[in-house]
Amino acid sequence: MQGEGIQLIDTHVHINFDAFAPEIEEVANRWRSAGVVRLVHSCVTPDEFDSTRALADRFLELSFAVGLHPLDAGEWKPDTASKIEKLASSDPRVVAIGETGLDFYKADNKEHQKMVFLSQIAIARKQGKPVIIHCRDAADEMVELLRSSWEEFGPVGGVMHCWSGTPEQTRWFLDLGFYISFSGIVTFKNAHSVRESAKIVPEDRILIETDCPFLAPVPKRGKRNEPAYVRYVAEQVALLREIPLETLAAQTTQNACKLFGLLGGRAE
Repeated sequence: MQGEGIQLIDTHVHINFDAFAPEIEEVANRWRSAGVVRLVHSCVTPDEFDSTRALADRFLELSFAVGLHPLDAGEWKPDTASKIEKLASSDPRVVAIGETGLDFYKADNKEHQKMVFLSQIAIARKQGKPVIIHCRDAADEMVELLRSSWEEFGPVGGVMHCWSGTPEQTRWFLDLGFYISFSGIVTFKNAHSVRESAKIVPEDRILIETDCPFLAPVPKRGKRNEPAYVRYVAEQVALLREIPLETLAAQTTQNACKLFGLLGGRAE
């Protein structure tokens, strides 16, 4: 079988959701069988920290991030920044700040989202950690915020996660030093722009993810997503880039290890 024995890293999961609880051990067995050796779990609010840490205690291949999702920006309080900063430094398995970002799909709080996002960028910069960025219908505003922040305070490493932007937008964020991570969207037949973006990201800046339980890739579309399905994302991206699956797996695994400071294989 093509790709037998490959190692993959799913760089964005949410396996603390209730949908996984009844069969989490089976889910883990499936990701291991699919060759997934490391996972990065993002918190959507700091309140998820304890449940995520408990999963990392249980599954040693799990690292995680802490932050506040833009759709939860209304929960930002005067002490939220200090809470995120304290949590991020409390456990060596915290490898990033996030997920954070901008989501203007149905937003009426754009300026507040920007403030919350820049506050988390500042935490990432202070702690020397990368940032995991969610960007939906906000690429123009995002790139301007980042450019101005970079000019004033200096750059921060990170990844544009679950990327669905155009090739032009992809180049904007590559120019700022970001990694670009592709999800199951890249397997959707109508995702022409995303597929074109997947072809142009340099080999040392490309990542793969599931964003599970959302956005299950073809041939699992419409079902609950899970880390094992990152294999389908890898296969599609390799096909688009006209390289062997083994090559794509090696590149994305190396990139994830570099960005997040991960060990290559599963922790034992």
